[in-house]
Amino acid sequence: MADVTASDNDFPWRSVVTSIFLPTLLFSIGEGAILPILPVVASQLGSGLAGAGLIAAMVVVGELVGDVPAGAIVSRVGERVSMIGAALLASIGVGVSLAAATPWVLGVGIFLIGLATSVFALARHAFMTSYVPLTYRARALSTLGGTFRLGYLIGPFLTAAVVSSTGEASSAFWIQLAGCAGTGIVLLLLRDPEASLRRPTMDAIADPGATELAAESRGLLTTIRANGRVLATVGTGSALVAALRASRQVLLPLWAVSIGLGETSTAVIIGIAGAVDFALFYAGGWIMDRFGRQWVAVPSMVGLGIGHLVLAATHDLPAPVAWFVAVAMFLSLANGIGAGMLMTIGADLADPADPAPFLGAWRFTNDSGAALAPLVISGVTALASLPAAAAVLGLMGLGGAAILRRHLPRYSTKP
Repeated sequence: MADVTASDNDFPWRSVVTSIFLPTLLFSIGEGAILPILPVVASQLGSGLAGAGLIAAMVVVGELVGDVPAGAIVSRVGERVSMIGAALLASIGVGVSLAAATPWVLGVGIFLIGLATSVFALARHAFMTSYVPLTYRARALSTLGGTFRLGYLIGPFLTAAVVSSTGEASSAFWIQLAGCAGTGIVLLLLRDPEASLRRPTMDAIADPGATELAAESRGLLTTIRANGRVLATVGTGSALVAALRASRQVLLPLWAVSIGLGETSTAVIIGIAGAVDFALFYAGGWIMDRFGRQWVAVPSMVGLGIGHLVLAATHDLPAPVAWFVAVAMFLSLANGIGAGMLMTIGADLADPADPAPFLGAWRFTNDSGAALAPLVISGVTALASLPAAAAVLGLMGLGGAAILRRHLPRYSTKP
């Protein structure tokens, strides 16, 4: 369908930058600002280490739950309205989090933020899948992933500055509130991105974004059953990718708490790691477009797996802070090269004439893995220790690399 909307030479990148990338950046800055301090805020409200991990996990649990209605929502109201609504819902979650007097109320607020993130993410992914020419697909989706990573780079540094000046870790929530407000304002002031890319030659064709997303309302479970084989193989590998990525967002802040780092130092270290993550996003897209998807997918997963295993072995070594910094940078290097990887593979596997049903199932599969990782961290930490949780995740990462190496060439249009 992308071939109908724009040729490789006349695709209006400027419109995409302002309509999709800028709101994504603002939204992700807000989310990136709160992730490093969630375990700290939970601990201040009386939660233990395992409980703090569970509360931090509510972001990805909310995303998983939100995947079920997200397609129908975007189909009914459109991409721009969906993103504006997601920003509003995230603002409500921030308000609940700021008012929280117990860890569980904080968890409710974080869960709402996760729900909002799911709707926002599906709207932007479906839009890019519909309109970007295949020749540019990996680079465009890697750039979208890079925009998200840029927000994760900026957000922690803003948190470090605000927390340093206020002395309150919870003040980072105000950064997210500002990011949500900025997202809504930009989307209200700009033209509808779908309308801005519509071509006269498409007059006889149904609105692609609405048509595709309407198809998703036929049922998530039906789509999963229809694509059971690919989701059980490549989907399992992608879910493990998502798990390892999500684990970093929970494990690193928890690790910082466990070795006694303050919230400002934690935010700065995670922000620097975000810079490493961000720096590689375009390189990964270029490699995928030039050589194939597995040349990024497998090395990225091997690196994430090894990084978690090394982290597990360093908790009680001398100079744990130095080890923490080194492993955080290595994990960002491994993750950064894979920017946009899951979105690209999902777009490859989807039916070009009707991608949204599969993309909904694909996102649900990936977010299942993302939701699993923080729960693994919390559960293994409660039963054994935080290093044991890191080791389990490291083994999961290596297993995911093996699955992708075996099955991705069988299904991807550009393995």
